[in-house]
Amino acid sequence: MPTLIAIVIVVAFLALILTVATRGGGSKKKKGKQKGRAAIIRDASRKLSQDPHNPDGLIPLSELYYNEHAWDKAYPLYETMMSIAPAHKEIDAFTSCLREGICAVKLNKLPEAMKGLVLAYNMNSQDFEVNYYLGYACYKNNSFDKAVPCFKKALALRPEAPNLNFFLGLALYKNKHYKECLPYLKRALDENPENKEALFSMADAMNESGYGDKAMKVFMHLRPDPVFGAKSCLEAGITHSKMNQYDKAIQDFEIGLKHENIDPEIAIDLRYRLALAYFATKGLSKGLNLLKEIMAINPSYKDVPQLVARYQELNQNKNLQVYLMASSSDFVALCRRIVMIFYANQRASVKIVDLSVTPECVEVLTNIDFIRSEEIHIFRFYRSTGSISDLYIRDFHAKVSDTKADKGICFSVGSFSDEARRYAEGRPIDLVEKEGLIKILKKVDTH
Repeated sequence: MPTLIAIVIVVAFLALILTVATRGGGSKKKKGKQKGRAAIIRDASRKLSQDPHNPDGLIPLSELYYNEHAWDKAYPLYETMMSIAPAHKEIDAFTSCLREGICAVKLNKLPEAMKGLVLAYNMNSQDFEVNYYLGYACYKNNSFDKAVPCFKKALALRPEAPNLNFFLGLALYKNKHYKECLPYLKRALDENPENKEALFSMADAMNESGYGDKAMKVFMHLRPDPVFGAKSCLEAGITHSKMNQYDKAIQDFEIGLKHENIDPEIAIDLRYRLALAYFATKGLSKGLNLLKEIMAINPSYKDVPQLVARYQELNQNKNLQVYLMASSSDFVALCRRIVMIFYANQRASVKIVDLSVTPECVEVLTNIDFIRSEEIHIFRFYRSTGSISDLYIRDFHAKVSDTKADKGICFSVGSFSDEARRYAEGRPIDLVEKEGLIKILKKVDTH
């Protein structure tokens, strides 16, 4: 037993000595490495102070800084070597051009990066790094059409390279090749499921490619995201608006505007589309307030000034709201009331004989009992805010003639073309444009 204890003590003592020796060796090795770096810098600096173009100083110092990712220090050295390489065979021209370009990309010096990388590409177009960084420089410079072939070649050379599918997919997406970008963005998400930019871009590309249902699910999922939430809310709201689901669109746009640090263009578009959704649901006051906010930021944004003028007028005239925005049944009821009071100042008795509704207009056939005569009049109502052409008035005149009516009265909340007015002259047709219609609407009982 004493012998066993002695053996254990000896083994423990040897292990302690070995541990100390190992630690000491590591310290010396680390100290030697640091000393080597300092020596490289000292020796290179001495040579370059005597001759700034000395390859024996440029090559090791640039190599050191490049490997340390000290791009700002490596860049001017490679730039110098790139310019003097033809006169110095010891300098690798390809490596100098390539690394000058890579350093410039890292420093966001895009024009300088293009210069070095294009030269390197001309020397070796099959190099992975050349294609990758040339594609990346083009991408950063918004030259997406030029970035795509570079990324494709880099992917062919090294299919497993990280982020390549992502950048290639984004370059195609931003160049509006929506269907083509989808498989690359899908692979990028397989590589990194947390890549929200790839997810949003894929959803938008799917939306543009006709896969709206799938895109909508992604937009709804991204609505709370602090970076892509506002844009996702905008896209979801636009889709809901196109489907006439304005309540859902309003919710999308309102959520989008609650995000912080929204891009100004996204924010103003959210307000604009939210205003339109409010107008579609008769929320005129809310919509007008949003448009006024937009005018305070950008007075000439899209058709905001025209919309403000239009909806302020609508907001002040309930009957005009009904005429333009109400359901078909409410619109028809309003047309009936207009007919009944149209000849009120002539003390005429009005009897509605027939009423027809088409997608274009509402038509009311009446018997009008004046004090000294009885006549048949036809009233036609158009909801369009545009200009009514002479073709519609010719059709109306034919209807008046066919029914042997004495007169036709045609209303528009917009206007009539010059040709329409000329055609109506001398015929038993009265044209009532927006201004005249509004005067009549103010006289109509709103109850």
